[in-house]
Amino acid sequence: MKEDFLRYQAQTSPFPLAIEITSAKGSYVSDINGKNYLDFIAGVSANTLGHNHPKISQAIKDQVDKYTHVMVYGEFIQQKPLDLCKLLAANLPENLNTTYLTNSGTEATEGAIKLAKRFTGRSEIISAKNGYHGNTQGSMSVCGAEEQNSAFRPLIPGIKFIEFNNLLDLDKITSKTAGVILETIQGGAGFLQSENNYLHLVKEKCKQVGALLILDEIQSGIGRTGKLFGFENYNVIPDIIVTGKGLGGGMPIGAFISSYEIMSCLKQQPKLGHITTFGGHPVIAAAAVATLQELFSSGVMHEIENKEFLFKKLLEHPLITEIRGKGLMLAAMVETPEIASKVILKALDKGLLLYWLLFEGRAIRISPPLNISEDEIYKGCNIIIECLNEVFEEIQQNS
Repeated sequence: MKEDFLRYQAQTSPFPLAIEITSAKGSYVSDINGKNYLDFIAGVSANTLGHNHPKISQAIKDQVDKYTHVMVYGEFIQQKPLDLCKLLAANLPENLNTTYLTNSGTEATEGAIKLAKRFTGRSEIISAKNGYHGNTQGSMSVCGAEEQNSAFRPLIPGIKFIEFNNLLDLDKITSKTAGVILETIQGGAGFLQSENNYLHLVKEKCKQVGALLILDEIQSGIGRTGKLFGFENYNVIPDIIVTGKGLGGGMPIGAFISSYEIMSCLKQQPKLGHITTFGGHPVIAAAAVATLQELFSSGVMHEIENKEFLFKKLLEHPLITEIRGKGLMLAAMVETPEIASKVILKALDKGLLLYWLLFEGRAIRISPPLNISEDEIYKGCNIIIECLNEVFEEIQQNS
């Protein structure tokens, strides 16, 4: 299977992990040799409640038995997509009451950018250096990492970049700006949080000049920080939010959410201002509804702060310089990218799944399922410390 995978399936890197998966359940993934891996990646924050959660799986099966795709987005009334939009509105601030469902986070980013331009009548979009919002042409255009973008230019025009947490850069937001798009917590850059009330001040600047604030919650949303959406931690309410990943509980989904007034401009002048065939797919929506319902009823989000504390307590080591992030969106920072890669690959051999971040090579990504148990946290952290000890010993021997 590995040989066929490398030959027939398009690759995204020269050296994929290439584990041959046969099953996954709870916090574990199993390969073709019967080896079980404790999962500290969760599909890059997509498997909110782990693998093959019984309530999510049952919701998918129940919807498949009724119907799957019946019509392009927004024409027919279907129960599960409608339930999902209502459930989101009931748990968001009053101005975030209307949802457009898409197939992925990057599509939601595209829709949010279009919405800001259409509503304001302006064309300039401002984003952050080292931001990441997806990999389609429009989403790449607002990603501030030239190493990723240079091979695909020209991208869409009218994009300006500011530095995350730099208050002096707020003067670049002007009456020409349609929208400012930022990750609530910068992911690929190293799980960097807002400092000095930064996000709130960005929103105030946007209000002054008539621009819209778009917060990308694709990674930080759906309970990962202990709140339904990450912005709830930072004294700010955006005009548009973008979500995806964990919303589907392991199924492909995205959404952008705003007010009824703002969202209504997509249905006229021109009609079909934004359209998708499979967005709001009833099977995917059923999985998302089940995911949210379980998050709200199980109390999982109330446990996130204690789990964050436990990770930070257990991951103390001379090679770890700091633990960045919030909740279960954590990055163990080490001194060099080489150390990070050695730890990640050694952990893989020992049955623990860790991963890299896009633009910060010194980071070891830790984003397990939100319902991971304390015993599993202890087990995984013990493996990480064991790997760090081995790397530390290698460094001493070579010095």
